[in-house]
This record gives sequence, structure tokens and C-alpha cells, in this order.
Amino acid sequence: MKLGIIGSGMIVQDFLSFAPEIEGLEIMAICVTPKSEEKGKKLCNNYNISTCYTNFDVMLKDERINVVYIAVPNHLHYFFAEKSIKANKHVICEKPFTSNVKEMQSLIYLAKEKDVILLEAVSTHYLPNTVHIRQCLEKLGNIKIVTANYSQYSSRYDDFKNGIIQPAFDPKMSGGALMDLNIYNINFVVSLFGKPNAVNYEANIENGIDTSGILTLSYDAFKCVCIGAKDCKAPTVTTIQGDKGCITIRTPVNSIEEYTVIMANTTDQTMECTYNYNQGRHRMYHEFVAFVEMIDNKQYDKSRQMLEISLITMEIQTKARNMAGIKFASDI
Repeated sequence: MKLGIIGSGMIVQDFLSFAPEIEGLEIMAICVTPKSEEKGKKLCNNYNISTCYTNFDVMLKDERINVVYIAVPNHLHYFFAEKSIKANKHVICEKPFTSNVKEMQSLIYLAKEKDVILLEAVSTHYLPNTVHIRQCLEKLGNIKIVTANYSQYSSRYDDFKNGIIQPAFDPKMSGGALMDLNIYNINFVVSLFGKPNAVNYEANIENGIDTSGILTLSYDAFKCVCIGAKDCKAPTVTTIQGDKGCITIRTPVNSIEEYTVIMANTTDQTMECTYNYNQGRHRMYHEFVAFVEMIDNKQYDKSRQMLEISLITMEIQTKARNMAGIKFASDI
């Protein structure tokens, strides 16, 4: 996989810190805005990347690159993904894939037409701990309740209250608690249980954006509550409760550093064990290993399976925002 990166923010720097560990991955170039050229060149020097572009159209003409990794603000994902697909490049796009489901459907159609692979960079789906949790679900019996709380007081919230609107709280830039934090909870639940029957979102709205909110998903036999907050803080915890046992995760579901299984036997005693299969790797490592395998081996069926999770997630977040009256510029 020969990669071109667009963006130079924290997620890119995070990625570059472990990228040399990924077999089969070559980073050919980074594209940044002209005002960030010095920063881009520094990243190239630090990580032995040959080219720093300040024009995305020029980077797309680089024949060495067959995959574009999009790591720019939310509202720009669709624009750069569409351009990349039209240039016959495979696309890996940071979460949330697009601002709404309509954009997502458009990209899927275009990718099929161009015969390229489209993938969303959500570490949750590829963590070994997620895989083992999925395999463990049957032990829990009939699932009754799922809860996921990812609440983290944003360093930008104080500015927001004082009228300084940064991307994380800007509806014009597809911000908000649902898109930033709760989207991980949605991805995790959809990855395990698929599409819900019904969606409801109750949000705390300030200046047209959700600073926190409670999302309820209804499945055939159980209910799920996903909480995401940027205006307050609480312990991060996810629980999957069945009539024979439960799973507890006490780290965000985009890392799942470990999980605990608590089983109840017939004598009312409990058996509790904690597991970690993530091998001490960076939380993003496993997804990029999977991306290299899917793209280099042209695993279209596998990529479509992963894309279906992303599409359902986009359907949920779009319905949720509409219920709360949150409108993005791209919704028009």
C-alpha cells in the first residue's frame, strides 16, 4: 500500500508514530495547506517521507500513490474523498466518514463505479479485543441492556461558552458531541449488533450544536443507550448485560485497553475475568494492518462488510441529528 496523506493534525502525528511498524505500508507524501507547509516539511523530515505537497490536485497526480488517507476536519471528508475516488485512488477516511448518510451513499456509488476500495478509519472495528468480545457475546445469554458512556470535558468548551467557536462545536464544520465522541459508541454497537430498529436522540443544544446527548437504539430483544458529552465529564464505561453475565469496558471503545467478563452460575456465585488481546499496540495499529491486507489483496467483499457498518452508523447519526434539529451546511 503506497499512501498519500492529507492533513497534519494530531491524528496524523499519532499515525506516523507507529506507521513504520506496519508491514507493507509505504508513505509516499503528505499534503498540507500552504500555511502549514513548514509543519508538513518537518513531518516529512522526521518520518522519512519524500514529498510534501501544498496542492491536493497535484498530489492526486502522483502515480506512486494508490491510496489516500484523509485526516482533515469532518466537513471536508466528502470533498476530498470524492476527488480521490475520481482520481482512481483507494480511500481511507477518518471518522466520521461523512457529514450525513446522503454523502456516504454517493461515495459508495462512485467507488463501485471506479472499482476502488473505500474504508473508514475507526479503530474500534479492528481491535483484537473487539473481535474477542464479539465471540464472547453468546456466553452472556440473552442480551438485555447495552450502555456506552464517552464523556470528556472539552478544552474548547470554555471558549465556546465565550463565543469563540472552534471546529469541534461548529455546525458549519460538522461538529458536536455526537460526531466527535458518541460516534465511537455507535460504531461499537453496530459492529456487534448491526442495524437497530429505532433511533432516538435527546441532546443538550447550545448555539445550534449538541454539546452532549443521550442516544437510544432499540433492537429486537434489547435496548441500548449511548452517551456522548463534551460539556461535562464522567467515568468512561461500556457494559453489555445478558441474563447469564455481562461485559464491562472501562476505557473508550476506540481503544478498549481491556475488558472484564462477569458470569453468574447457578449457585449465585460470580466468576470474573479480565482480558486484553491488543498486544500492547497503538490503538490505530490493527486497523491499518487490516487496511493494507484488504487493499493489497483486493479484498472487496471484506471491505464492503466494513463499509456496511460505516453506512449504518451514518444512517443513525443523520436520523439522530434530524431529531435534535441539528443542521450541518452539507445537509442542505
